[in-house]
Amino acid sequence: MALLQYRAPVDYEKQQTALESFIQDFKTSPEQTITLALGNINIDEDDLSDEYDFMDEDDETQQQRLQEKARRRAPQHKYKDILQQLADRKANEIVIDLDDLHSYEQDVDEGLKLVESVEKNTKHYVEILSRAVDKLMPQPSSNVTFKDDVLDVLMANRQQRNRDLEEAAERMTDPTIVNDQFPAQLTRRYTLVFKPRTDTPDNPVKALSVRQVRGEHLGHLITIRGIATRVSDVKPVVQVSAYTCDRCGCEIFQPVTDKQYGPLTLCPSQDCKDNQAKGQLHPSSRASKFLPFQEVKVQELAEQVPIGQIPRTLTVLCYGTLVRQVSPGDVVDIAGIFLPTPYTGFKAMRAGLLTDTYIEAHHIRQHKKAYEDMEIDPLLVRRIAKFTQSGNQYEYLAKSIAPEIFGHLDVKKALLLLLVGGVTKEVGDGMRIRGDINICLMGDPGVAKSQLLKYISKVAPRGVYTSGRGSSGVGLTAAVMRDPVTDEMVLEGGALVLADNGICCIDEFDKMDDNDRTAIHEVMEQQTISISKAGISTTLNARASILAAANPIYGRYNTRLSAVENINLPAALLSRFDVMFLLLDTPSRETDAQLAKHVAYVHMHQRHPDLGTSDGIVFTPAEVRAYVAQARTYRPVVPASISEYMVKTYVRLRSQSKRAEKKNENFGHTTPRTLLGVVRLAQALARLRFANTVTQDDVDEALRLVEASKESLAAEDRGSNKRGLNASSKIYNLVKGLADSGACRADDADEDDEFGIELNLRRVKERVIAKGFTENQWLTALDEYTEIDVWQTAGNGTRLVFIVSNNGEMEGSTEL
Repeated sequence: MALLQYRAPVDYEKQQTALESFIQDFKTSPEQTITLALGNINIDEDDLSDEYDFMDEDDETQQQRLQEKARRRAPQHKYKDILQQLADRKANEIVIDLDDLHSYEQDVDEGLKLVESVEKNTKHYVEILSRAVDKLMPQPSSNVTFKDDVLDVLMANRQQRNRDLEEAAERMTDPTIVNDQFPAQLTRRYTLVFKPRTDTPDNPVKALSVRQVRGEHLGHLITIRGIATRVSDVKPVVQVSAYTCDRCGCEIFQPVTDKQYGPLTLCPSQDCKDNQAKGQLHPSSRASKFLPFQEVKVQELAEQVPIGQIPRTLTVLCYGTLVRQVSPGDVVDIAGIFLPTPYTGFKAMRAGLLTDTYIEAHHIRQHKKAYEDMEIDPLLVRRIAKFTQSGNQYEYLAKSIAPEIFGHLDVKKALLLLLVGGVTKEVGDGMRIRGDINICLMGDPGVAKSQLLKYISKVAPRGVYTSGRGSSGVGLTAAVMRDPVTDEMVLEGGALVLADNGICCIDEFDKMDDNDRTAIHEVMEQQTISISKAGISTTLNARASILAAANPIYGRYNTRLSAVENINLPAALLSRFDVMFLLLDTPSRETDAQLAKHVAYVHMHQRHPDLGTSDGIVFTPAEVRAYVAQARTYRPVVPASISEYMVKTYVRLRSQSKRAEKKNENFGHTTPRTLLGVVRLAQALARLRFANTVTQDDVDEALRLVEASKESLAAEDRGSNKRGLNASSKIYNLVKGLADSGACRADDADEDDEFGIELNLRRVKERVIAKGFTENQWLTALDEYTEIDVWQTAGNGTRLVFIVSNNGEMEGSTEL
């Protein structure tokens, strides 16, 4: 009994004709596309651009501009122009946007359901559209010359031979001649891919997670969302294998559709059959066609995994122009065809009817682009320029970092500078000086350290979050694995390699094993990872900033012990951090009430309360990322005058550290790395201002942050001495510390002045008020200590001069 015949549900010939007319006739206006795109309205009703000055052009230039504008305004054949670029060898990919096909189908209204057919049977329509493209391919505007690539010459000769055979078949009325043509796969010099429809109210498109992909999606064009965990090397995969016969000289072509195939050995040509000669076939790699091939493993995102389950993975195969678009650690939306791949060979005997599944990629969209690839919205550029001119962008951006977390303003400022980073330099002899800033947050449980780390890992384009207890030395650096595609021993990068050119956030830093923690030492200073395993000796790049969070050794900070005893981290590691903050949870009626109100407000309204900025301005994470991307394009330098100021400050910091060491009050030594840390922070502050030169204010703010971190570390050790102090004595101690550290020095102050130390009164006042004192308290302290000749105001009230006694110490006591 013969099998029942099932008629095709659609007329493929009609659809191919409709697709040909779509490629030929579809028109689009670039100006209209730009105007409709939100935020990209650069041309107003009078066609006058804000950034163009018409007074600078002569008549000829104006005429050319008007002609260009008229040409741009005329509707253009989008796909016809792409075909011309393919013919001229200027492009090698044609992207069919299904939004365009949908709008064309609505205008023509032939009832062929083209978009629906393409989405449900995508693999077949790739071939149908390729035939349409081959049929409509125009002649190249310039002929092939000896300067062109060998492949271009080969393709041109094959296409010319096909045309000659078609003409001969028409002339001799013998259709069998056409069978000698080169196969279409060999003459195509392009990759045809589909771009899925965008999300609209009529057609909501939601990216699927890996576990939502079902059997009903086989053959369909679907979009999945996940994180790329493994990316193989790019290898050539054969699409058409070519052979040459040593007897008859025929060229034999074998299309390859599966992963594995058996090469031909005997010539199947008619000449060999007629002569009964078994010609041997020799592979011809130049005449064959290869495509770049890459295998990507995509894993579910953490929020997509149900309770008690482990993340699932799916294999994505990328061909042609889609290779090298995904790196390990990228969060991507991949649109492609969901297909089965049957087992072959001995696996098929064991597996029976089981098959593996994979996705053949057609379109890839990155969720967090790298800073250099980011396209900033013009509306956002204007908003950024507005705040840059006001000069308050530093405060606004710092308050916009994790606004739901109460307080910690200095910590947020340091984290903002971590995102921006300093300037990485490479000196003449090849030595590299890092520009990335490393920060360590230590403190009591419940002060939102982990939340700050999570926020930073989300804002950074390449942010990797890992926990100390769950990370081994191999998991942080690199592991030797066997590549499933090529069966070779390869290195698979760990968290620090995945965070290359980004930020690696390590939580529970103190819980790490000492052997695992040593893997971070080289990364934090040299920014490389040296590997010698399984016959592989290499150096991997790990140009990442390290943001670590650690708890004290006893769970909570013990105020009766020194900071060194509380924090169980080796000195060699601590010296590699540019800034270290100690966040303590000290009971205080006023701050506790404010914190409770803040937390209650966030829980009631699902948003943060007003942060005290003008007009309640708070930047979203995307806006912070865009601002940082623009700031990182600047490379500020340190001028000679600022360099001298930094040298004097460093010498003073060293002497202060020596005095503190004698009194056993020192935590962490002032080393040359401290000076480099101040330079990086100052350069990051200059980048925030979109400046190419570091100023003294940048250095002062960098010193203030370093000083604030040291104060947070030493505050509890001296806490018992400070509890009984009144506001004036606290202000005196603060100003004395500024004088000791060399911060807020007057610009023209002499370092070796015998009379006293001169400070800039305006900067000192800003620091005092920043510490939470009122202006009245500052004025009271200024008057009280002036009366007892501890300090004096000079320079028409612009300077504060500390009196120095004969033994070189500053006079005055901490109590009145």
